[in-house]
Amino acid sequence: MSVPMETCVLHCCYDPFRLRFKHSSSSSSSSHPFDLNKGSSCLYSRIPLPEPYTKLLLSLPTRAVPTHSPTKHATLLVDTFHEHHTLKALLSDLQKRDSCPLLLLKHHGDWNRDHFWLVVKFLRNASRSHEILKLFDTWKSIEGSRINESNYEKVIVLLSQDGLMEDAVSAFQDMKSIGLRPSLGTYNSLIHGFAARGKFEIAMLFIDEMKEINMIREADTYDGLIEAYGKYRMYDEMIECLKQMELDGCFPDHITYNLLIREFSKGGLLKKMEGLYRSILSKRMDLQSSTLVAMLEAYAKFGILDKMEMFYRRILDSKTNMKEDLIRTLALVYIQNHMYSRIETLGIDLHIKAGKTDLVWCLLLLSHACLSSRRGMDSVVQEMDKANETWNVTVANILLLAYLRMKDFKRLRTLFSEIRARRVKPDIVTIGILLDANNKSFDGTRILEAWRRMNLLSRAVEINTDSLVLAAFGKGRFLKDCEEAYASLELMGRENKVWTYEELIDLVCENQGGMGLKTR
Repeated sequence: MSVPMETCVLHCCYDPFRLRFKHSSSSSSSSHPFDLNKGSSCLYSRIPLPEPYTKLLLSLPTRAVPTHSPTKHATLLVDTFHEHHTLKALLSDLQKRDSCPLLLLKHHGDWNRDHFWLVVKFLRNASRSHEILKLFDTWKSIEGSRINESNYEKVIVLLSQDGLMEDAVSAFQDMKSIGLRPSLGTYNSLIHGFAARGKFEIAMLFIDEMKEINMIREADTYDGLIEAYGKYRMYDEMIECLKQMELDGCFPDHITYNLLIREFSKGGLLKKMEGLYRSILSKRMDLQSSTLVAMLEAYAKFGILDKMEMFYRRILDSKTNMKEDLIRTLALVYIQNHMYSRIETLGIDLHIKAGKTDLVWCLLLLSHACLSSRRGMDSVVQEMDKANETWNVTVANILLLAYLRMKDFKRLRTLFSEIRARRVKPDIVTIGILLDANNKSFDGTRILEAWRRMNLLSRAVEINTDSLVLAAFGKGRFLKDCEEAYASLELMGRENKVWTYEELIDLVCENQGGMGLKTR
Protein backbone atom coordinates (compact mmCIF):
# COMPACT_ATOMS: atom_id res chain seq x y z
CA MET A 1 0.00 0.00 0.00
CA SER A 2 1.36 3.39 -0.97
CA VAL A 3 2.03 5.71 1.94
CA PRO A 4 1.86 9.50 1.40
CA MET A 5 5.01 11.43 2.16
CA GLU A 6 3.11 13.50 4.76
CA THR A 7 2.26 10.31 6.61
CA CYS A 8 5.92 9.34 6.62
CA VAL A 9 6.83 12.65 8.19
CA LEU A 10 4.30 12.10 10.96
CA HIS A 11 5.55 8.58 11.59
CA CYS A 12 9.15 9.74 11.54
CA CYS A 13 8.55 12.36 14.17
CA TYR A 14 6.42 10.15 16.39
CA ASP A 15 8.11 9.57 19.71
CA PRO A 16 6.00 7.81 22.35
CA PHE A 17 8.61 8.50 25.00
CA ARG A 18 8.86 12.27 24.41
CA LEU A 19 12.51 12.13 23.48
CA ARG A 20 14.14 15.54 23.64
CA PHE A 21 16.96 14.69 21.25
CA LYS A 22 17.29 13.01 17.88
CA HIS A 23 20.47 10.92 17.73
CA SER A 24 22.11 9.80 14.53
CA SER A 25 23.16 6.18 14.85
CA SER A 26 24.92 5.58 11.55
CA SER A 27 28.22 5.58 13.40
CA SER A 28 29.26 6.11 16.98
CA SER A 29 31.57 8.95 16.08
CA SER A 30 28.82 10.94 14.40
CA SER A 31 26.43 10.82 17.38
CA HIS A 32 25.99 14.10 19.20
CA PRO A 33 23.50 14.79 22.02
CA PHE A 34 22.51 18.12 20.51
CA ASP A 35 22.27 17.02 16.86
CA LEU A 36 18.68 17.58 15.73
CA ASN A 37 17.70 15.43 12.76
CA LYS A 38 17.89 17.46 9.60
CA GLY A 39 14.54 18.70 8.43
CA SER A 40 12.74 17.94 11.70
CA SER A 41 13.44 21.08 13.71
CA CYS A 42 10.01 22.47 12.92
CA LEU A 43 8.44 19.64 14.92
CA TYR A 44 10.59 19.93 18.03
CA SER A 45 10.97 22.77 20.47
CA ARG A 46 14.37 24.39 20.75
CA ILE A 47 16.55 22.59 23.26
CA PRO A 48 18.32 24.75 25.86
CA LEU A 49 22.09 24.15 25.83
CA PRO A 50 24.06 23.77 29.05
CA GLU A 51 25.59 27.01 30.32
CA PRO A 52 29.21 26.32 29.08
CA TYR A 53 27.90 25.76 25.54
CA THR A 54 25.78 28.91 25.75
CA LYS A 55 28.76 31.02 26.76
CA LEU A 56 30.86 29.49 23.99
CA LEU A 57 28.24 30.32 21.36
CA LEU A 58 27.89 33.89 22.64
CA SER A 59 31.64 34.38 22.35
CA LEU A 60 31.68 33.48 18.64
CA PRO A 61 31.50 36.28 16.05
CA THR A 62 28.06 36.61 14.57
CA ARG A 63 29.48 36.35 11.06
CA ALA A 64 30.75 32.83 11.80
CA VAL A 65 27.24 31.40 11.22
CA PRO A 66 25.35 33.11 8.37
CA THR A 67 21.68 33.73 9.04
CA HIS A 68 20.69 32.54 5.57
CA SER A 69 22.87 30.17 3.59
CA PRO A 70 21.52 29.02 0.21
CA THR A 71 23.97 26.12 0.14
CA LYS A 72 23.03 24.97 3.64
CA HIS A 73 19.32 25.31 2.83
CA ALA A 74 19.71 23.23 -0.33
CA THR A 75 21.60 20.55 1.62
CA LEU A 76 18.84 20.40 4.24
CA LEU A 77 16.22 19.96 1.52
CA VAL A 78 18.15 17.13 -0.11
CA ASP A 79 18.75 15.38 3.22
CA THR A 80 15.11 15.80 4.22
CA PHE A 81 13.93 14.35 0.91
CA HIS A 82 16.31 11.42 1.34
CA GLU A 83 15.03 10.83 4.89
CA HIS A 84 11.41 10.87 3.71
CA HIS A 85 12.20 8.50 0.88
CA THR A 86 13.95 6.08 3.27
CA LEU A 87 11.03 6.15 5.70
CA LYS A 88 8.54 5.61 2.91
CA ALA A 89 10.47 2.59 1.69
CA LEU A 90 10.71 1.20 5.23
CA LEU A 91 6.99 1.61 5.87
CA SER A 92 6.22 0.01 2.52
CA ASP A 93 8.36 -3.02 3.42
CA LEU A 94 6.75 -3.32 6.85
CA GLN A 95 3.24 -3.26 5.43
CA LYS A 96 3.92 -6.17 3.10
CA ARG A 97 2.28 -9.42 4.03
CA ASP A 98 4.40 -11.63 6.30
CA SER A 99 7.01 -8.89 6.69
CA CYS A 100 9.81 -9.67 9.15
CA PRO A 101 11.40 -6.59 10.76
CA LEU A 102 14.37 -8.66 11.93
CA LEU A 103 15.18 -9.71 8.37
CA LEU A 104 14.65 -6.14 7.18
CA LEU A 105 17.14 -4.90 9.76
CA LYS A 106 19.72 -7.43 8.63
CA HIS A 107 19.05 -6.53 5.01
CA HIS A 108 19.41 -2.76 5.61
CA GLY A 109 22.45 -3.24 7.82
CA ASP A 110 21.31 -0.73 10.44
CA TRP A 111 18.58 1.74 11.40
CA ASN A 112 18.98 5.03 13.14
CA ARG A 113 17.06 5.59 16.34
CA ASP A 114 14.01 7.17 14.68
CA HIS A 115 13.68 4.28 12.25
CA PHE A 116 13.98 1.69 15.01
CA TRP A 117 11.25 3.24 17.18
CA LEU A 118 9.08 3.63 14.09
CA VAL A 119 9.32 -0.12 13.54
CA VAL A 120 8.53 -0.73 17.22
CA LYS A 121 5.41 1.42 16.88
CA PHE A 122 4.40 -0.55 13.78
CA LEU A 123 4.78 -3.85 15.64
CA ARG A 124 2.63 -2.63 18.53
CA ASN A 125 -0.11 -1.38 16.20
CA ALA A 126 -0.04 -4.71 14.38
CA SER A 127 -0.35 -6.66 17.68
CA ARG A 128 3.15 -8.08 17.17
CA SER A 129 4.78 -6.78 20.33
CA HIS A 130 6.25 -10.23 20.96
CA GLU A 131 8.82 -9.45 18.24
CA ILE A 132 10.12 -6.28 19.92
CA LEU A 133 12.63 -7.79 22.37
CA LYS A 134 14.48 -9.88 19.79
CA LEU A 135 14.57 -6.94 17.40
CA PHE A 136 15.93 -4.70 20.18
CA ASP A 137 18.65 -7.22 21.05
CA THR A 138 19.80 -7.27 17.43
CA TRP A 139 19.60 -3.50 16.94
CA LYS A 140 21.54 -2.61 20.11
CA SER A 141 24.28 -5.13 19.27
CA ILE A 142 25.11 -3.18 16.12
CA GLU A 143 26.31 -0.15 18.09
CA GLY A 144 27.46 -0.27 21.69
CA SER A 145 26.18 3.21 22.60
CA ARG A 146 22.62 1.91 22.28
CA ILE A 147 23.11 -0.31 25.34
CA ASN A 148 21.96 2.24 27.89
CA GLU A 149 19.37 2.67 30.65
CA SER A 150 17.13 4.86 28.52
CA ASN A 151 16.64 2.36 25.69
CA TYR A 152 16.15 -0.54 28.07
CA GLU A 153 13.58 1.42 30.05
CA LYS A 154 11.58 2.27 26.94
CA VAL A 155 11.49 -1.35 25.83
CA ILE A 156 10.51 -2.62 29.30
CA VAL A 157 7.76 0.00 29.59
CA LEU A 158 6.28 -0.98 26.22
CA LEU A 159 6.46 -4.71 26.91
CA SER A 160 4.82 -4.22 30.31
CA GLN A 161 2.04 -2.10 28.82
CA ASP A 162 1.35 -4.82 26.26
CA GLY A 163 1.29 -7.56 28.90
CA LEU A 164 4.46 -9.34 27.76
CA MET A 165 5.79 -9.65 31.29
CA GLU A 166 8.18 -12.55 30.59
CA ASP A 167 9.91 -10.49 27.89
CA ALA A 168 9.90 -7.42 30.16
CA VAL A 169 11.57 -9.38 33.00
CA SER A 170 14.07 -10.88 30.55
CA ALA A 171 15.07 -7.39 29.41
CA PHE A 172 15.22 -6.26 33.05
CA GLN A 173 17.54 -9.11 34.05
CA ASP A 174 19.72 -8.56 30.99
CA MET A 175 19.95 -4.89 31.89
CA LYS A 176 21.18 -5.65 35.40
CA SER A 177 23.59 -8.35 34.23
CA ILE A 178 25.59 -5.83 32.20
CA GLY A 179 25.78 -3.38 35.07
CA LEU A 180 23.01 -0.95 34.13
CA ARG A 181 20.89 0.46 36.97
CA PRO A 182 17.12 0.27 36.42
CA SER A 183 15.30 3.54 37.03
CA LEU A 184 12.19 4.19 39.09
CA GLY A 185 10.18 4.21 35.87
CA THR A 186 11.49 0.75 34.97
CA TYR A 187 10.48 -0.70 38.34
CA ASN A 188 7.08 1.02 38.19
CA SER A 189 6.31 -0.40 34.76
CA LEU A 190 7.06 -3.94 35.98
CA ILE A 191 5.05 -3.47 39.20
CA HIS A 192 2.07 -2.04 37.33
CA GLY A 193 2.30 -4.65 34.57
CA PHE A 194 2.16 -7.61 36.96
CA ALA A 195 -0.47 -5.99 39.18
CA ALA A 196 -2.73 -5.22 36.22
CA ARG A 197 -2.75 -8.94 35.44
CA GLY A 198 -3.47 -9.98 39.02
CA LYS A 199 0.11 -11.09 39.78
CA PHE A 200 0.32 -9.09 42.99
CA GLU A 201 2.86 -11.36 44.71
CA ILE A 202 5.35 -10.80 41.88
CA ALA A 203 4.62 -7.07 41.88
CA MET A 204 5.44 -6.92 45.59
CA LEU A 205 8.77 -8.67 44.97
CA PHE A 206 9.86 -5.70 42.86
CA ILE A 207 8.77 -3.30 45.60
CA ASP A 208 10.86 -5.30 48.07
CA GLU A 209 13.81 -5.10 45.71
CA MET A 210 13.42 -1.33 45.53
CA LYS A 211 13.56 -1.20 49.32
CA GLU A 212 16.71 -3.36 49.37
CA ILE A 213 18.58 -0.98 47.06
CA ASN A 214 17.19 2.05 48.92
CA MET A 215 15.32 3.35 45.88
CA ILE A 216 12.75 5.94 46.93
CA ARG A 217 9.22 4.99 45.92
CA GLU A 218 6.89 7.67 44.66
CA ALA A 219 3.10 7.93 44.75
CA ASP A 220 2.89 6.62 41.20
CA THR A 221 4.42 3.31 42.33
CA TYR A 222 1.49 2.66 44.64
CA ASP A 223 -1.14 4.29 42.41
CA GLY A 224 -0.70 1.50 39.87
CA LEU A 225 -1.18 -1.09 42.61
CA ILE A 226 -4.30 0.64 43.92
CA GLU A 227 -5.81 0.80 40.44
CA ALA A 228 -5.11 -2.91 39.91
CA TYR A 229 -6.65 -3.82 43.28
CA GLY A 230 -9.74 -1.88 42.24
CA LYS A 231 -9.87 -3.76 38.93
CA TYR A 232 -10.04 -7.06 40.83
CA ARG A 233 -12.39 -5.62 43.48
CA MET A 234 -9.81 -6.17 46.22
CA TYR A 235 -10.91 -3.21 48.31
CA ASP A 236 -9.37 -4.32 51.60
CA GLU A 237 -6.02 -4.61 49.86
CA MET A 238 -6.47 -1.07 48.56
CA ILE A 239 -6.72 0.23 52.13
CA GLU A 240 -3.68 -1.83 53.19
CA CYS A 241 -1.75 -0.48 50.22
CA LEU A 242 -2.58 3.07 51.26
CA LYS A 243 -1.37 2.36 54.81
CA GLN A 244 1.85 0.75 53.55
CA MET A 245 2.40 3.71 51.29
CA GLU A 246 2.30 6.08 54.27
CA LEU A 247 4.52 3.79 56.38
CA ASP A 248 7.11 3.88 53.61
CA GLY A 249 7.15 7.66 53.87
CA CYS A 250 5.41 8.11 50.53
CA PHE A 251 2.37 10.22 51.26
CA PRO A 252 -0.62 10.11 48.86
CA ASP A 253 -1.10 13.10 46.60
CA HIS A 254 -4.24 14.37 44.88
CA ILE A 255 -3.86 11.76 42.13
CA THR A 256 -3.92 8.96 44.73
CA TYR A 257 -6.98 10.38 46.47
CA ASN A 258 -8.86 10.85 43.21
CA LEU A 259 -7.97 7.32 42.16
CA LEU A 260 -9.22 5.87 45.45
CA ILE A 261 -12.49 7.78 45.24
CA ARG A 262 -13.10 6.52 41.70
CA GLU A 263 -12.34 2.91 42.61
CA PHE A 264 -14.58 2.97 45.68
CA SER A 265 -17.30 4.61 43.55
CA LYS A 266 -17.14 1.78 41.03
CA GLY A 267 -17.36 -0.75 43.85
CA GLY A 268 -20.38 0.95 45.40
CA LEU A 269 -18.54 1.61 48.69
CA LEU A 270 -20.23 4.95 49.26
CA LYS A 271 -19.09 5.54 52.85
CA LYS A 272 -15.42 5.08 51.97
CA MET A 273 -15.94 7.18 48.84
CA GLU A 274 -17.51 10.02 50.82
CA GLY A 275 -14.84 9.83 53.54
CA LEU A 276 -12.08 10.29 50.99
CA TYR A 277 -14.10 13.03 49.30
CA ARG A 278 -14.20 14.96 52.57
CA SER A 279 -10.47 14.40 53.01
CA ILE A 280 -9.61 15.76 49.61
CA LEU A 281 -11.73 18.84 50.27
CA SER A 282 -10.13 19.44 53.67
CA LYS A 283 -6.66 19.12 52.17
CA ARG A 284 -7.64 21.59 49.43
CA MET A 285 -6.55 19.15 46.75
CA ASP A 286 -7.82 19.25 43.18
CA LEU A 287 -10.88 17.12 42.47
CA GLN A 288 -10.62 15.71 38.97
CA SER A 289 -13.62 15.83 36.65
CA SER A 290 -13.48 12.05 36.18
CA THR A 291 -13.85 11.70 39.96
CA LEU A 292 -16.97 13.87 39.98
CA VAL A 293 -18.43 11.74 37.18
CA ALA A 294 -17.62 8.52 39.07
CA MET A 295 -19.38 9.80 42.20
CA LEU A 296 -22.40 10.87 40.14
CA GLU A 297 -22.58 7.40 38.58
CA ALA A 298 -22.44 5.80 42.03
CA TYR A 299 -25.30 7.93 43.38
CA ALA A 300 -27.35 7.31 40.23
CA LYS A 301 -26.72 3.56 40.49
CA PHE A 302 -28.19 3.50 44.00
CA GLY A 303 -30.91 6.03 43.19
CA ILE A 304 -29.81 8.58 45.82
CA LEU A 305 -31.61 11.52 44.25
CA ASP A 306 -30.47 14.47 46.34
CA LYS A 307 -26.77 13.67 46.05
CA MET A 308 -27.15 12.63 42.43
CA GLU A 309 -28.61 16.01 41.56
CA MET A 310 -26.01 17.87 43.64
CA PHE A 311 -23.12 16.27 41.77
CA TYR A 312 -24.93 16.62 38.46
CA ARG A 313 -25.05 20.40 39.04
CA ARG A 314 -21.41 20.43 40.06
CA ILE A 315 -20.47 18.70 36.82
CA LEU A 316 -22.55 21.14 34.80
CA ASP A 317 -20.86 24.08 36.52
CA SER A 318 -17.43 22.59 35.88
CA LYS A 319 -18.24 22.28 32.17
CA THR A 320 -17.26 18.61 32.23
CA ASN A 321 -18.57 16.57 29.32
CA MET A 322 -20.81 13.66 30.21
CA LYS A 323 -21.29 10.63 28.00
CA GLU A 324 -24.77 9.85 26.70
CA ASP A 325 -24.84 6.60 28.67
CA LEU A 326 -24.60 8.60 31.90
CA ILE A 327 -27.39 10.93 30.77
CA ARG A 328 -29.54 7.88 30.09
CA THR A 329 -28.75 6.54 33.57
CA LEU A 330 -29.90 9.80 35.15
CA ALA A 331 -33.05 9.81 33.02
CA LEU A 332 -33.77 6.23 34.09
CA VAL A 333 -33.58 7.26 37.76
CA TYR A 334 -36.11 10.05 37.08
CA ILE A 335 -38.39 7.61 35.26
CA GLN A 336 -38.27 5.14 38.13
CA ASN A 337 -39.20 7.96 40.52
CA HIS A 338 -41.91 9.33 38.16
CA MET A 339 -40.08 12.68 37.96
CA TYR A 340 -40.84 13.19 34.28
CA SER A 341 -40.36 16.96 34.19
CA ARG A 342 -36.71 16.45 35.20
CA ILE A 343 -36.21 14.45 32.00
CA GLU A 344 -36.97 17.60 30.01
CA THR A 345 -34.40 19.49 32.08
CA LEU A 346 -31.81 16.85 31.17
CA GLY A 347 -32.68 17.29 27.51
CA ILE A 348 -32.32 21.08 27.72
CA ASP A 349 -28.96 20.80 29.52
CA LEU A 350 -27.72 18.31 26.94
CA HIS A 351 -28.93 20.58 24.14
CA ILE A 352 -26.86 23.46 25.54
CA LYS A 353 -23.75 21.28 25.70
CA ALA A 354 -24.05 19.05 22.64
CA GLY A 355 -26.66 20.61 20.37
CA LYS A 356 -29.80 18.93 19.04
CA THR A 357 -28.90 15.26 19.07
CA ASP A 358 -31.22 12.24 18.81
CA LEU A 359 -31.00 11.80 22.56
CA VAL A 360 -32.05 15.43 23.14
CA TRP A 361 -35.23 14.97 21.06
CA CYS A 362 -35.89 11.64 22.80
CA LEU A 363 -35.66 13.23 26.27
CA LEU A 364 -37.78 16.26 25.39
CA LEU A 365 -40.50 14.22 23.73
CA LEU A 366 -40.42 11.44 26.34
CA SER A 367 -40.92 13.93 29.17
CA HIS A 368 -44.15 15.29 27.65
CA ALA A 369 -45.31 11.81 26.57
CA CYS A 370 -44.96 10.44 30.11
CA LEU A 371 -46.98 13.43 31.37
CA SER A 372 -49.59 12.78 28.62
CA SER A 373 -49.17 16.38 27.48
CA ARG A 374 -50.55 16.69 23.95
CA ARG A 375 -49.50 20.32 23.72
CA GLY A 376 -45.98 19.47 24.90
CA MET A 377 -45.55 16.66 22.36
CA ASP A 378 -46.93 18.86 19.56
CA SER A 379 -44.48 21.64 20.46
CA VAL A 380 -41.50 19.25 20.28
CA VAL A 381 -42.68 17.87 16.93
CA GLN A 382 -43.12 21.40 15.58
CA GLU A 383 -39.64 22.32 16.80
CA MET A 384 -38.21 19.26 15.05
CA ASP A 385 -39.98 20.16 11.81
CA LYS A 386 -38.75 23.74 12.08
CA ALA A 387 -35.18 22.42 12.47
CA ASN A 388 -35.70 20.03 9.51
CA GLU A 389 -35.06 17.05 11.76
CA THR A 390 -36.16 13.68 10.43
CA TRP A 391 -38.07 11.27 12.63
CA ASN A 392 -36.44 8.05 13.74
CA VAL A 393 -38.26 5.03 15.09
CA THR A 394 -37.73 6.21 18.69
CA VAL A 395 -39.63 9.44 18.05
CA ALA A 396 -42.41 7.57 16.25
CA ASN A 397 -42.79 4.97 19.01
CA ILE A 398 -42.86 7.56 21.80
CA LEU A 399 -45.81 9.28 20.11
CA LEU A 400 -47.57 5.98 19.36
CA LEU A 401 -47.18 4.72 22.92
CA ALA A 402 -48.40 8.00 24.39
CA TYR A 403 -51.60 8.05 22.32
CA LEU A 404 -52.14 4.32 22.84
CA ARG A 405 -52.00 4.91 26.60
CA MET A 406 -54.54 7.74 26.16
CA LYS A 407 -56.67 5.43 23.94
CA ASP A 408 -56.81 8.16 21.32
CA PHE A 409 -57.29 5.78 18.38
CA LYS A 410 -58.03 8.56 15.90
CA ARG A 411 -54.68 10.21 16.55
CA LEU A 412 -53.06 6.76 16.63
CA ARG A 413 -54.30 5.96 13.12
CA THR A 414 -53.09 9.35 11.87
CA LEU A 415 -49.66 8.68 13.37
CA PHE A 416 -49.35 5.30 11.61
CA SER A 417 -50.04 7.07 8.32
CA GLU A 418 -47.57 9.82 9.20
CA ILE A 419 -44.88 7.25 9.99
CA ARG A 420 -45.25 5.86 6.50
CA ALA A 421 -45.17 9.35 4.96
CA ARG A 422 -42.03 10.22 6.92
CA ARG A 423 -40.42 6.95 5.81
CA VAL A 424 -39.79 5.65 9.30
CA LYS A 425 -38.94 1.95 9.24
CA PRO A 426 -40.95 0.11 11.94
CA ASP A 427 -39.14 -2.13 14.42
CA ILE A 428 -40.47 -4.83 16.73
CA VAL A 429 -41.67 -2.16 19.19
CA THR A 430 -43.76 -0.50 16.46
CA ILE A 431 -45.22 -3.88 15.48
CA GLY A 432 -46.02 -4.55 19.13
CA ILE A 433 -47.79 -1.21 19.54
CA LEU A 434 -50.05 -2.01 16.56
CA LEU A 435 -50.91 -5.48 17.84
CA ASP A 436 -51.48 -4.24 21.40
CA ALA A 437 -53.77 -1.52 20.03
CA ASN A 438 -55.65 -4.20 18.07
CA ASN A 439 -56.43 -5.95 21.36
CA LYS A 440 -57.96 -2.70 22.60
CA SER A 441 -60.60 -2.39 19.85
CA PHE A 442 -58.29 -0.71 17.33
CA ASP A 443 -58.54 -2.23 13.84
CA GLY A 444 -54.97 -2.55 12.59
CA THR A 445 -55.64 -5.09 9.83
CA ARG A 446 -55.14 -2.65 6.95
CA ILE A 447 -51.94 -1.25 8.42
CA LEU A 448 -50.48 -4.71 8.94
CA GLU A 449 -51.52 -5.74 5.42
CA ALA A 450 -49.87 -2.62 3.98
CA TRP A 451 -46.65 -3.47 5.80
CA ARG A 452 -46.83 -6.99 4.40
CA ARG A 453 -47.23 -5.70 0.83
CA MET A 454 -44.21 -3.43 1.37
CA ASN A 455 -42.20 -6.52 2.47
CA LEU A 456 -41.55 -4.90 5.85
CA LEU A 457 -42.75 -7.98 7.69
CA SER A 458 -40.42 -10.31 5.81
CA ARG A 459 -37.38 -8.48 7.17
CA ALA A 460 -35.27 -9.71 10.06
CA VAL A 461 -36.53 -8.60 13.48
CA GLU A 462 -34.83 -5.47 14.82
CA ILE A 463 -35.20 -3.29 17.90
CA ASN A 464 -33.93 0.23 17.26
CA THR A 465 -36.00 2.07 19.86
CA ASP A 466 -34.10 3.83 22.67
CA SER A 467 -34.17 1.71 25.84
CA LEU A 468 -35.54 4.68 27.83
CA VAL A 469 -38.81 4.39 25.93
CA LEU A 470 -39.43 0.83 27.10
CA ALA A 471 -38.33 1.81 30.62
CA ALA A 472 -40.98 4.56 30.65
CA PHE A 473 -43.88 2.72 29.00
CA GLY A 474 -43.09 -0.92 29.62
CA LYS A 475 -42.84 -3.69 27.05
CA GLY A 476 -46.51 -4.20 26.32
CA ARG A 477 -48.38 -7.48 25.92
CA PHE A 478 -47.03 -8.44 22.50
CA LEU A 479 -43.35 -8.03 23.42
CA LYS A 480 -43.88 -10.02 26.61
CA ASP A 481 -45.65 -12.75 24.63
CA CYS A 482 -42.71 -12.75 22.18
CA GLU A 483 -40.29 -13.37 25.01
CA GLU A 484 -42.41 -16.22 26.39
CA ALA A 485 -42.86 -17.83 22.98
CA TYR A 486 -39.19 -17.50 22.17
CA ALA A 487 -38.15 -18.93 25.52
CA SER A 488 -40.43 -21.97 24.95
CA LEU A 489 -38.50 -23.00 21.85
CA GLU A 490 -35.67 -25.49 21.91
CA LEU A 491 -32.21 -23.94 22.20
CA MET A 492 -31.22 -24.93 18.66
CA GLY A 493 -34.41 -23.47 17.26
CA ARG A 494 -33.70 -20.11 18.88
CA GLU A 495 -30.04 -19.66 18.05
CA ASN A 496 -29.84 -21.12 14.56
CA LYS A 497 -32.65 -19.10 13.06
CA VAL A 498 -32.97 -15.52 11.82
CA TRP A 499 -36.51 -14.53 12.72
CA THR A 500 -38.68 -12.28 10.59
CA TYR A 501 -41.60 -10.21 11.86
CA GLU A 502 -44.07 -12.50 10.08
CA GLU A 503 -42.66 -15.61 11.73
CA LEU A 504 -42.55 -14.00 15.16
CA ILE A 505 -46.14 -12.75 14.91
CA ASP A 506 -47.35 -16.17 13.77
CA LEU A 507 -45.39 -17.86 16.57
CA VAL A 508 -47.04 -15.63 19.17
CA CYS A 509 -50.50 -16.17 17.66
CA GLU A 510 -50.02 -19.94 17.73
CA ASN A 511 -48.73 -19.99 21.29
CA GLN A 512 -51.13 -17.46 22.79
CA GLY A 513 -54.06 -17.67 20.39
CA GLY A 514 -55.31 -14.23 21.28
CA MET A 515 -53.55 -11.63 19.18
CA GLY A 516 -56.23 -11.74 16.52
CA LEU A 517 -53.99 -11.03 13.56
CA LYS A 518 -52.31 -13.49 11.25
CA THR A 519 -49.87 -12.37 8.59
CA ARG A 520 -50.63 -15.20 6.21
